[in-house]
Amino acid sequence: MNVCVQLLGLSLVLTACVARSPYQAVLQHSRIRGRQQGPNVCAMLQIKGTDRKYFTNCKQWYHRKICGKPTVITYECCPGYERIPGEKGCPAALPLVNIYNTLGVVGASTTQVYSDRAQLRNEIEGPGSFTFFAPSNQAWAALPAEILDALVSNVNIELLNALHYHMVNRRLTSEDLRHGSSFSSMYQDFPVHIHHYNNGVVTVNCARLIKPDQHATNGIVHVVDRVITAVSNNVQTIIDIDDNLETLRTAIAAAGLTTILENEGQYTVFAPTNEAFDKIPQETLNRILGDPVALRDLLNYHIVKQMWCAESIVSGSPMETLQGTVLEVGCDGDQMTLNGKAIVTKKDQLGTNGVIHYINELLVPDSAKTLLELAEGSSVATATRLFVEAGLSPQLTGTEALTLLAPLDSAFKGSLTMTPELRRLMKNHVLKEQMSSKSLYHGQELETLGGIRLRVFVYRNNLCIENACIAAHDKTGRFSSLFTVNKVLTPPTGTIMDVLKADERFSVLVGAIQAAGMTELLNKQGAFTFFAPTNDAFSSAPELMGDRRVLTALLKYHLGEGLLVSGGVGSHTRLKTLEGEKLELGVVSRLLFFKLCLNTAWCQLLSLFQRNYTIYVNKVPVADADLMATNGVAHAIDSIITPLPAKVDREQNDGPAASLTSASSYRLDPRSFRDDDLFQKVVQSRSSRTMTHSH
Repeated sequence: MNVCVQLLGLSLVLTACVARSPYQAVLQHSRIRGRQQGPNVCAMLQIKGTDRKYFTNCKQWYHRKICGKPTVITYECCPGYERIPGEKGCPAALPLVNIYNTLGVVGASTTQVYSDRAQLRNEIEGPGSFTFFAPSNQAWAALPAEILDALVSNVNIELLNALHYHMVNRRLTSEDLRHGSSFSSMYQDFPVHIHHYNNGVVTVNCARLIKPDQHATNGIVHVVDRVITAVSNNVQTIIDIDDNLETLRTAIAAAGLTTILENEGQYTVFAPTNEAFDKIPQETLNRILGDPVALRDLLNYHIVKQMWCAESIVSGSPMETLQGTVLEVGCDGDQMTLNGKAIVTKKDQLGTNGVIHYINELLVPDSAKTLLELAEGSSVATATRLFVEAGLSPQLTGTEALTLLAPLDSAFKGSLTMTPELRRLMKNHVLKEQMSSKSLYHGQELETLGGIRLRVFVYRNNLCIENACIAAHDKTGRFSSLFTVNKVLTPPTGTIMDVLKADERFSVLVGAIQAAGMTELLNKQGAFTFFAPTNDAFSSAPELMGDRRVLTALLKYHLGEGLLVSGGVGSHTRLKTLEGEKLELGVVSRLLFFKLCLNTAWCQLLSLFQRNYTIYVNKVPVADADLMATNGVAHAIDSIITPLPAKVDREQNDGPAASLTSASSYRLDPRSFRDDDLFQKVVQSRSSRTMTHSH
């Protein structure tokens, strides 16, 4: 048994080694998928409602889609085999015949007929070794009537020339058809251009080989899905002679890119038509045409470094442009798409150094946009409106080097009207330099147009500017950059003590700080994180106010070393307090919420925490986070923080629910405070409160 398994494994390894080219790899995969149907059966995916079939790779097989369209599985004889009535699969090898007779067997009977008419039959029946890229019957039928009539209306040299262009005077298997290669055809040695893509698709002059490697006694036949024509012009020449590309031609000349598209290479050009340029606002178009740097970026964004025929695209994939960024090139049925849009109007205009696909919409890269254009293309519509209403349009459309901090739409609550205060706030969302978030560092200060300085905080899980954290990749425009942030900035207006004094919720806390002699500490320079108990928190423990030593220890237990905004809190974040112990912070876990909600008695109460709180400290939910101060940050809490039990169920550290297990079951660890006497007073306070509540 073990020997059999080893032999099977060895056979699979050897089979995999045989599949050298991408086409051979997908063919082998199709053989594996079809082997249950019998020997030499290949499974193919056929797009529903069409006759288009593909050998597939694993990804396509499991997705069951080609170009976004559903497929059905068909089983056919693998190339070179045929069925025998009454037997399973395709056990018989096709008898080798000459190329002329092979055409009739492999679905190219129309090519066979035209070979007769052009007096090519004797040549492809006789001695020699040829490769024939034979158009399928459907390929001939798809030709425009006037072209087909001109070829076949009478026996003339044009039909023979057309067929000879589909032939190479040597045998070329799919293994020989390497990506980027070209071979001299039998029509005046005009080359045919081969592309062999990683997904197994092979093309000749952008026509897909739908039945490769059909062997004959005097050569080999590859059935293709279209009639191909000779290529003599380079990409630039095609653009020069097409009136629909007149504006593009002018722009290319102005940007000095003519030479690139005349040189040897393998380019894909998504060529915007005159109509595409006409859709752009004239002011924007004039700005770009008058800016050589922006114009070059714009045009290079339409040019991909490799050659991609339309038939090679079976799913979306990013492709690098000469501009340095990527286009998402995909397909939707028969339509080619760019960045998810079906804007390709004409495909596969082949040149000697590349291929052109015509598009009816201009693609403007970020690097050619103003700040306003960057913002309009992002999910920051509310912020954009407020920037304009705040009178910042000159900065958003000008050439000044700036960085815009644009909050997501979800960061704004309710309807907003412009006020002097809001105008100042929006101005402080604009930094005076063009920056990259990758160059920011912890403790850095950034100056705004409003004249204040914002601090940068680098955490393990986030990069934040004051209370707002970066929520998306930067967008770098022509002169400025855009950072999308998750919150509206709240620049610091005073020390922690100033912040607490200005908020009525903390009037009791302010008195406690003064009674404990900590006012100077919270006014001095530094970087503190204060979990600030509200009046509601103290109302449940008024006895704490009577002993200065207890009060001081308790307040220091709420005061952390270092500045930690809510965006810097991750799973099991720990913060050392001035009292000496560590607080444990975390974020609400939806998974834990649903686990605990299996106990329906807790669901209603838990839903309040799920809706209102995002972070917690020692199981106490934070009611209002990120009250920014010049020397730190305060987070409002509605309960006094107490030490966690010595052993914490780590599964419950992802949510605040454990704090709901009732006050009577909470046990404080005497090791959590340095002074046992202080600890006893806190325990007594908690116990008396629990007994009163139980009665």
